Amino acid sequence: MAEIKRVGVLGSGIMGSGLAEVMARSGYDVVVRSRSQASADAMVASIDKGLTKAIERGKATEEEKATILGRITATDHLGRVADCDLVIESVVEDLAVKKALFAELEEIVKPEGILATNTSTLPVVELAMVTKRPSQVCGIHFFNPAPAMKLVEVIRPITASDDTIAAAMAFATSCGKDAVEVQDRAGFVVNALLFPYLNNAVRMWEMGTASMESIDTAMKGGCNFPMGPFALLDLVGLDTSLAILDALYTEFRDPNYAAVSTLRRMVAAGHLGRKTKRGFYTY
Repeated sequence: MAEIKRVGVLGSGIMGSGLAEVMARSGYDVVVRSRSQASADAMVASIDKGLTKAIERGKATEEEKATILGRITATDHLGRVADCDLVIESVVEDLAVKKALFAELEEIVKPEGILATNTSTLPVVELAMVTKRPSQVCGIHFFNPAPAMKLVEVIRPITASDDTIAAAMAFATSCGKDAVEVQDRAGFVVNALLFPYLNNAVRMWEMGTASMESIDTAMKGGCNFPMGPFALLDLVGLDTSLAILDALYTEFRDPNYAAVSTLRRMVAAGHLGRKTKRGFYTY
């Protein structure tokens, strides 16, 4: 297995942008692929803007900004990741979409390359088994926003080799993250514990126990959480949250994972949180 020097990032949304910045800051050459060149270029522009703000706050220098941006290549052509030592996808949280992408990557990425997913919930083994290199497939789950969040869950499907997991752990650590190895079960550690809490917060509000604002204030003040459950749901995205709950319920059949009706109706209405300017709160 080759030493990781060049990394491919698939997806140019908020997470893809964050991943590219983290990896470029850590000295890796990064190829970011989006479905259109315009969206790929927009991702680089957003990193540029963020680094400019960091300079204004005294958190970075012009030289550091130039070095980071110089390590990032934006493209709409999947073939540009062919020579990457590690390719990590951060596309839509849909198993069918991810499986189709991994099947493509199998034909494109060099044989010794590691293929990884940033999924927060979906079964990594199903992605591994659409490739001819299941021992080189794992999960590397960064949290949003990737530049700020210290944790990375490295997911070990039953097909992954010890070398692959060791390389993934070393890579995450080299990016300045606290890496934890987790078995391939829905929700891994964080989401398996977090989303029953978020779901039950909505249920509590539905029952009239307290207002959204009061529940958020109570959990911040009583548990020292940085934000309350409703603000966090809006940040994560209600559609993403619903998909995670559905995946958890499918695997475990625990009533705590059965998404409350309000959440499902809000997603149907397109009220998805911060990204649509309207969720539990209005932005």
